[in-house]
Amino acid sequence: MTVGKALRDDVTDAIGEAFFVELAETGYGRLSVDAVAKRAGVGKAAIYRRWPSKQRMAVELIASVAVPAIDSPDTGSLRGDVRAYLVNARAALEHPLARTIVPDLLAEGSRNGELAEALLANIRDPRRAKASDLLSRAIARGELPADTDVELCLDFLAGPLYWRLTAIHSPMAEDYVDRLADMVVAAFRA
Repeated sequence: MTVGKALRDDVTDAIGEAFFVELAETGYGRLSVDAVAKRAGVGKAAIYRRWPSKQRMAVELIASVAVPAIDSPDTGSLRGDVRAYLVNARAALEHPLARTIVPDLLAEGSRNGELAEALLANIRDPRRAKASDLLSRAIARGELPADTDVELCLDFLAGPLYWRLTAIHSPMAEDYVDRLADMVVAAFRA
């Protein structure tokens, strides 16, 4: 990412913070590099030294937050791993900025195929790879059969919580994640 002189981390951090606030306020379609630069207190050149375009800035900054946000820790059991994954996913999706940004990016992706492909390659694919580790561990421990349909399991793992928090915005009971973890594990084994 660095070209020429070393880039200052504090400037990069300020740009990142400004980007997310601006994205939440205006949406991707109306987001401008000028507005991000102004909010960050830097010139546009500071942004273009880091990213060649608005899209590249958006994809890299979003991926830097979204990919690590949903971790797949090894708890030693399939149910424990699923529950931990869901707890992390819930926390990420309930973040105030994510609640605004995620639906906007989904809508923008339906209009902008290039953006959609970049988001899929840089966010969806790495996140699915991390989640597939959870399934690989369960298969290795003998908790799931070797012929488990990993792709379908990945859809089912992420789908219900994602739908509830980003599409229908339904509140969750205190025990929702535990009940969902039980249902997901039962579905994986079906």
